[in-house]
Amino acid sequence: MKSTIDNESIKQLFTDARSHHNWKSETISDTILRQIYDLAKWAPTSVNSVPMRVVFIKSAEQKEKLLPSLMGSNIEQVKAAPVTAIIAYDQKFFDELPKLFPAMDARPTFQNNAALSEATAFRNSSMQGGYFILAARALGLDVGPMSGFDNAKVDEIFFNGTSWKSNFLCNLGYGDSAKLYPRGPRLEFDVACKVI
Repeated sequence: MKSTIDNESIKQLFTDARSHHNWKSETISDTILRQIYDLAKWAPTSVNSVPMRVVFIKSAEQKEKLLPSLMGSNIEQVKAAPVTAIIAYDQKFFDELPKLFPAMDARPTFQNNAALSEATAFRNSSMQGGYFILAARALGLDVGPMSGFDNAKVDEIFFNGTSWKSNFLCNLGYGDSAKLYPRGPRLEFDVACKVI
């Protein structure tokens, strides 16, 4: 039987972790970005489909390309963050299934059903995206995941001519805790859950 992780780890990953909007100017190495992916890739996915794809935007030039797709205050957040990750998914994830799921030939199931393929890619890349956030936190980074952008514009700018599509954005860095908003409440178990 596995043991519960220590309370400090639980705080870092969950109860004390916050979504940050303001960032310190410290940089993030490519080594840490690789470590984030190398943890996030272990998320469970249907038929081990692993559809998440990530573009880590670090350069000012590439961030400038992203800005027109952003809404409201997200513009300043992206400008200030050391890294903005586009969490995307590959619509043709099934091309990798012979390697990723050798137990059976699952490729035709998705290749011949666009609706199933799209739903599977979106859902499973979202699960991987959750692991991505926890991986960044586990490595000592703060995150600022966000919607508030035009997916079609992001796809046109960064994924034109590919089978990749954007899911959500996630700023990465060391957040300025002095500028955090008061923490929002969460629903109680009895409101959000049923045991049947």
